[in-house]
Amino acid sequence: MTPWSSSSASASAPPLTLDPGRIPPEVEAKATVPNSVGRPTLTGPGRLEDVTLNPFRRERRFQELAFDLARALTNDCLASDTCDVPAHVLFPQIVQIVRRYLNERVRVLPPAEIADVFLSPYYGWVIERLTEAIQPDTSQGEAPEIPRYESNRGPITTDDVDFWTSRDVREIIRSHVNYVVADTRRYEQAAAYYIDRHPATTAFVKNEGLGFAIPYLHNGQMHDYMPDFIIRLAGDGEGALHLILETKGFDPLEEIKKAAAERWVAAVDAEATYGRWAYAIARRPDSIPSVIQAARRAGEAAVSSG
Repeated sequence: MTPWSSSSASASAPPLTLDPGRIPPEVEAKATVPNSVGRPTLTGPGRLEDVTLNPFRRERRFQELAFDLARALTNDCLASDTCDVPAHVLFPQIVQIVRRYLNERVRVLPPAEIADVFLSPYYGWVIERLTEAIQPDTSQGEAPEIPRYESNRGPITTDDVDFWTSRDVREIIRSHVNYVVADTRRYEQAAAYYIDRHPATTAFVKNEGLGFAIPYLHNGQMHDYMPDFIIRLAGDGEGALHLILETKGFDPLEEIKKAAAERWVAAVDAEATYGRWAYAIARRPDSIPSVIQAARRAGEAAVSSG
């Protein structure tokens, strides 16, 4: 396996923000002298000391740190079963990917600096993002990534959805499941309304009790991302499309989940056992009709070009 070109791998990797509001680059510290009741206090003797990242920033060159990051990624690739490229060929490609990602996909909020990306937890997050983004180069004739399906159960169907709930439910028409179970007061109810009434919708299901999940890597562990809806859109032959639709507001892991979902879609489409798939996010319920139409047009264009 060789990585994608530096432009595609770095562009497909989720962005990273160095946010001092979440991970401060400097703190004030002093000796913990207890007060009369045994609790630490800032009003006791001693003076405050500033502890900053400035010594680290001064002592390490950016190019050196980028090479260290590329070396770690190269070692991870070489350790995989699918990599048959020698290190002296792989490393220069990954160096380009690292440089482009750091220059184009890392957002720095002052007083943070770009060098802070080489410290925990940012360093581990960059490794994760780029490791997930480096995939076979199909333009060079390499076989695309295909999914590994669960071996201990068969395909998921809406026949398996059967559970009790105390949450709000809404009746729907174009679904094999008789209700949509809402996790919000109005948002998902409105989303189900727009999906149910869209002329391109032949069937859909709220992903509740279905067990459909997309794996993603974060903080060194695999997690399950469970998108909101799965919609089967009208089409002829290969034009039929399953749309995974996420309806959400702010999510700090949105880009990571989105990248994982797009990678899942590409792998399932390449394997082709379960038809054609797409992924989209609707940030407002009233945008769902246009999101569905855009997904359908993209699907039809992909079929005609193929």
